[in-house]
Amino acid sequence: MNQNLHQAGIKFLNALSRHGDLIMQVYLQGTLDESQHSPKVVQSLVQMGVLWRPEDNAKLRLKTALRQLLEGSLQDERNRQVDANIGGALASIKTLAQHYKEAMHYGRYGETDAHLSDLTEHVYGLTESLSNSVRTLFSRINNEFGYVASIDAKIRENELAQSQVSELLNQLELFHFDELSELAGSHRELRHLLVVTLQQSFSKVTQELSIVQARLLALLGRFREFKGRTRLLNGFVLHMEQKPDFTPTNYTQLSQVPMLFNQAKGILKPAAVDVNRVEHEQDLQLLVGKLKALHRADAQEQPERKAKPIEVEEQSALEMEESGLRDAVEAYFCRVIDTGERLTALDYYAMHELPYDPEVWIYQVIGGYQGLPEEEQAYFAIDTTGSPHPVYNGNYIIQDVELGLR
Repeated sequence: MNQNLHQAGIKFLNALSRHGDLIMQVYLQGTLDESQHSPKVVQSLVQMGVLWRPEDNAKLRLKTALRQLLEGSLQDERNRQVDANIGGALASIKTLAQHYKEAMHYGRYGETDAHLSDLTEHVYGLTESLSNSVRTLFSRINNEFGYVASIDAKIRENELAQSQVSELLNQLELFHFDELSELAGSHRELRHLLVVTLQQSFSKVTQELSIVQARLLALLGRFREFKGRTRLLNGFVLHMEQKPDFTPTNYTQLSQVPMLFNQAKGILKPAAVDVNRVEHEQDLQLLVGKLKALHRADAQEQPERKAKPIEVEEQSALEMEESGLRDAVEAYFCRVIDTGERLTALDYYAMHELPYDPEVWIYQVIGGYQGLPEEEQAYFAIDTTGSPHPVYNGNYIIQDVELGLR
């Protein structure tokens, strides 16, 4: 551990603690009134990178990194920043994974631990950034953009949030888990970070963003409805101010009712055939004559085709056995998903002491994998273990199946 870096960090955190009141004042007011504080304290905070001056004549402000830290920790509803730089984060993650594999290959285990630590920090930082972005969007929706007052401002904030959601979804398309799985290879730590962790975060964020989009559209519809009603009410108020003697007309006494009030539904009933009209009799006869008559002859008695009792005991037993085998295969797939580790079918068979024939068990595992939809098969990596037939060329005897996540 770098002792100098450790001491510098402690000094910086102690400074933040001592001057917490000053920092929060700058955070809430936006700028610092230097006349109310000691020049020595202000200069010390500037040197430590807590405060900065954008221009020569401008007032001091908080550094962006510290402001983002406070916004995230305090869950400030004014925080409207959504980090959509997923491409750069993924590039850094892939580079660190290559460094880790190279150090592991040449046996430089000190560098391996350092690269793995940096890679873990980048992966968890990316997942946290995605979660914070979604949380920020949800907080703004739940508050109905309460940090702005007018309906027009709420509509603009809603459109900004929708553009941020679209940008996040476009950035999420940069996740290619087939490439990440190939990059991780057989390294357990890399597969856990690049495949399992990132895939869980990707699925969760994608589902939440779809909910955010739906709620944003519904909220935008409400805002526009409020805006229309407000405009109508303001127009009526302006009309009454210009013509205070205005009185509505009694529209019930008019012979020509305006279309605004003529909203009655049609009184015509659905059309139906009138069989009492004589002029339609010939047409009805033609229609009836074209109907096909079905004549079914009485079937002769056939004793050999009589119903016979069916023995269902063996079928029920077979169905119960197949159901139990199918449930065991599903439990095996769930075990692989929960642990994220590769596991062979025979190891799982011996672990749980299944009562089925081993060959039937392996065959059922292969059938269960092939019976999955293509999008679900893409989540698994299946490999067979066996040997060629000693006599017949071209025949491969499968002895075991290994299942894992991509």
